[in-house]
Amino acid sequence: MTTTNALPIKTTCPYCGVGCGVVIEYDSANNIRVKGDPEHPANLGRLCSKGSALAETLGLDGRLLAPEIAGIPASWDQALDHVAAQFRNTIAEHGPDSVAFYVSGQLLTEDYYVANKLMKGYIGSGNIDTNSRLCMSSSVAGHKRAFGEDIVPGCYQDFEMAELIVLVGSNLAWCHPVLFQRIAAAKQNNPRLKVVSIDPRRTASCDIADLHLALKPGTDVLLFNGLLHALRKHGQLDFAYLEQHVSGFAAALDAAKVTGASLPETASACGLKEEDLSRFYHWFGRTEKTVTAWSQGVNQSSSGSDKVNAIINVHLATGRIGKPGMGPFSLTGQPNAMGGREVGGLANQLAAHMDFDSPGHWDIVSTFWKAPNLARRPGFKAVDLFNAVADGRIKALWIIATNPVVSLPDVRHVRRALGACPFVVVSDCEDNTDLKAYAHVRLPALGWGEKDGTVTNSERRISRQRSFLPAPGEARPDWWALTQVAHRMGFEQAFAYQHPQQIFVEFARLSGYRNDGMRLFNLSGLQNLDVPAYNTLQPIQWPIKQPNGRGCRRLFHDGLFSHDDSKARMLALTPQPAGNPTCAAFPFVLNTGRIRDQWHTMTRTARSPRLNQHMSEPYAELHPDDAEHAGLKDGELAHLKSRWGDALARVRVSADQQRGSVFMPMHWSDRFARHGLVNALVNPVVDPASGEPEFKHTPVSIEVYRPAWHGFAIAREALSIDAAEYCAQQRGDGYFLYELAGNTLIADTAGWAKPALCRTGHEYLEYADMTAGRYRCATLHNNILMACLFISCGRQLPDRAWLIGLLTTETTLTSTARMAVLAGKSPVAREDPGRIVCACYSIGANTLSKAIREFGYSSTEQLGQALNAGTGCGSCLPELRTLLENTRRSL
Repeated sequence: MTTTNALPIKTTCPYCGVGCGVVIEYDSANNIRVKGDPEHPANLGRLCSKGSALAETLGLDGRLLAPEIAGIPASWDQALDHVAAQFRNTIAEHGPDSVAFYVSGQLLTEDYYVANKLMKGYIGSGNIDTNSRLCMSSSVAGHKRAFGEDIVPGCYQDFEMAELIVLVGSNLAWCHPVLFQRIAAAKQNNPRLKVVSIDPRRTASCDIADLHLALKPGTDVLLFNGLLHALRKHGQLDFAYLEQHVSGFAAALDAAKVTGASLPETASACGLKEEDLSRFYHWFGRTEKTVTAWSQGVNQSSSGSDKVNAIINVHLATGRIGKPGMGPFSLTGQPNAMGGREVGGLANQLAAHMDFDSPGHWDIVSTFWKAPNLARRPGFKAVDLFNAVADGRIKALWIIATNPVVSLPDVRHVRRALGACPFVVVSDCEDNTDLKAYAHVRLPALGWGEKDGTVTNSERRISRQRSFLPAPGEARPDWWALTQVAHRMGFEQAFAYQHPQQIFVEFARLSGYRNDGMRLFNLSGLQNLDVPAYNTLQPIQWPIKQPNGRGCRRLFHDGLFSHDDSKARMLALTPQPAGNPTCAAFPFVLNTGRIRDQWHTMTRTARSPRLNQHMSEPYAELHPDDAEHAGLKDGELAHLKSRWGDALARVRVSADQQRGSVFMPMHWSDRFARHGLVNALVNPVVDPASGEPEFKHTPVSIEVYRPAWHGFAIAREALSIDAAEYCAQQRGDGYFLYELAGNTLIADTAGWAKPALCRTGHEYLEYADMTAGRYRCATLHNNILMACLFISCGRQLPDRAWLIGLLTTETTLTSTARMAVLAGKSPVAREDPGRIVCACYSIGANTLSKAIREFGYSSTEQLGQALNAGTGCGSCLPELRTLLENTRRSL
């Protein structure tokens, strides 16, 4: 693959908010290789399974490479003229609030800045929001209420300096694996360091936890109110710090006393053992160097902002903020969610940490941008934005680098809304997404490796994301497409950018413009970067006020905050119930989240065969007692229902799941698993302060799914299978696997199967036993297996591993092997390696369990020496330890 610059090139990983540095170089076969950057402060050379597989995701198959209007290829001029005209006409007829942008934490800061400037500054509407609303906006609201500004005060080094780390609603091992590895290493080096995991589920992150508090879903505020009162009761508050630097603490302490005064009552209400909760309170009270980190388990709630402030309250009350090894720490979900927050990508913000409701901020931004039409009020937040699309208030919508018909709650409502919207523009690098059907215009964007700009990670560190691949086809940067539309709308002078450096330095100037020190966000030290200096910019943490400044690791060390009185604020908090309680019809709490080896809607990670092996289908995980009561068995398909929709998923029975709860991953779209879309179930209730949806608490029912038939297909090329209600696609190394189920028996199975599997000139073999409800077929070319399909009225189906082995080789089938294929049974005994645990070396659970049993391995180090398992990126180490424990227990 041709590159744009001489390798190696240092850039930044496009996945989570850890913001790992990566190095791009060639391997011995002249292929692009991705490795961790040992000099990047975020990861120091480490990568997770997703990051280490980035080179496998760089192909151009499935890319959108040319503009389209109504599904027909068009030139850029035609497409841009059409977009500008539609937006102009809509605004002229219905006003600026009739149009909107919906953008993404996948964008670079420069893209984000231009989009926000165009919508708020020149169109004159606040209607630009971002998918970061779905993951980080509760932290934004909590930070602003407590600190006066959206500030993460600490840095990653604090995790390594702490003596107590509290993980709240964060499966760090799967969602921020490199940071988890840093903590695991710190724990090995510091025997005093303790880790507490507060999460309804026992996750892989509990691998390093000294205490797991499996609290009742939604009781976080009660737990931390109880902690705040316990700190007061035992004389562990820093009243000198409170008097000098914090307001509102008296009311906050009184509120905590009302709801958290009794340890036994708090423990009972949170579903915890009294001794476990007491141990946590004791550890927190006596350990000054405490970091409390949280992620979506806290944020994605109808009271997420209160949960954030409950955590911040205990840190303010003890003065544990802004100092080495301590502080509240929000772990950002997306690679540039923080960059989007900095430029004002949320509908209720202006740019550069300025706000609609702060005196003087509107004038600062309006004057700097020379934009007298600057929006004067916030726009629609994400869920409300699509409600406004549904009822016709928004008539033209531009969606950039995100897929709301998969990621938003109550997605069927979102799909109906987009289907009725008069004009929808979609900018994406992918062609066949679920959003394609709703787009009137599609614009081809650059992907990772082609884009050039900056991102900001969870610790406020700005890093360069550099291009190392040429722009494919007619794909262009998102900032360029936005500026071209701006030109055609009459705003050319304000959008005369020719290079991302020009955008970045303008943003840096804005951050320092009339900044009297009350806004800690300040990049003015970078405002004079020329192109060479921008191109060589090294990772740096803001604020950066001086040229050649080194940035700032920690904020608030001086006790000065961004409120007008320079004090932080503690909030008086009353625990709130979930937006929708469970009931007899919907007795389970659905909790959604990520898995280790997939990212968002899988448009990038599903390109990597090895990342697809870890968990290949959407699944519903529930406790053994709940499974038994519902009549569900591990490996069956289950039908989940809520008031908003339904979905199908493979059952996983696990004691790690809390009774009364179901966990289901959020990654699978219709493209990868028909009827496996979790957000078809999720309720659209939002936090009133942040607008963030309640992805962690939707009442659902779950029952056995009894289709008329089960089946699977394996092929060397992708297939189109349209007769199955359930169809989960997995891309492997040289093959595609489809797990299938259907509600209705197919009357003419051969008439359906042959066109789907068989190509011109291929031989078609089939076996049918309609009495037993079985159908099997295979296609061959020159006696080499090309595809096969197996259908059964029951779940008894052949071993996939053997058939995959035949498909991924050029083996010529003997007459015996031909018969064996239709029989679905290998003529030679084969061992199924099982579900892949180690993605780096494709080592399955069955292989690992066998080695443990036969050779008595008792440590991950021994497994690594024998099989290489866990010696690559290290993301699988928690699962290896669990597998070791479970296998040895069964001996």
